[in-house]
Amino acid sequence: MTDDKKKHDDDKKHDKKHAHGEGPVTDAKAHAEGKAKPEGQRKKGGKKEKAPATIVAAQGKAAAKGEHPARLGLAYKEQIIPALMKDFGYKNPMQVPKLEKVVVNMGLGEAITNNKLIEQAEEQMMAITGQKGVVTRSRKSIANFKLRENQPIGVMCTLRKDRMYEFLDRLLNIALPRVRDFKGVGGKSFDGKGNYTLGIKEQIIFPEINYDRIEKIKGMNVTIVTTAKSDEEGRALLRYIGMPFRTA
Repeated sequence: MTDDKKKHDDDKKHDKKHAHGEGPVTDAKAHAEGKAKPEGQRKKGGKKEKAPATIVAAQGKAAAKGEHPARLGLAYKEQIIPALMKDFGYKNPMQVPKLEKVVVNMGLGEAITNNKLIEQAEEQMMAITGQKGVVTRSRKSIANFKLRENQPIGVMCTLRKDRMYEFLDRLLNIALPRVRDFKGVGGKSFDGKGNYTLGIKEQIIFPEINYDRIEKIKGMNVTIVTTAKSDEEGRALLRYIGMPFRTA
């Protein structure tokens, strides 16, 4: 009787060890399930256990992308689409013209004699657009301009989705009002298919550019590519987005 009771007590202790992850383990899966901690479990002292840095970075990136979308993109979905459907009588929201991409191009003809201009232009393009630009090269040699084939002559950057909306938001609301004697942009720079090109004479209108580190004032072209089928639709889309066209 005493031996049976002692054996029963030993079995209980053995089971408790297994429950706390101690002692020999015969079932690896059961042991893993037993040691698995519920999500959000706290350590002694009330502090949460930290997740791996890669997981935290991924969660932060996803949260930032979902919680802080471009405000111009939200305005397009909530306000501009209904307004264009009413103006042009579209029956389906998919018929409404939208922004496809924005291409920022900076031509540097003087880079033929000064290669440092290309490096400076890359830095400025990255500061303005938030995206690394692509160096454009000449396609053929032209002796009159002292130009050789495959020589770097400019920097270009293509923006889509949120970066496109954020760039346009800063261009329309911050950069263009800083232009000297600004009276609006011309409304005749459409290509016949709803795409619009805007010429900027000075890159210093963008507040991201440090004026003290500039050696030369450079201009750029901003091409806004849309899905509009006509210039009238493209002009209406850009006007609702906030493009300040001249009235006279």
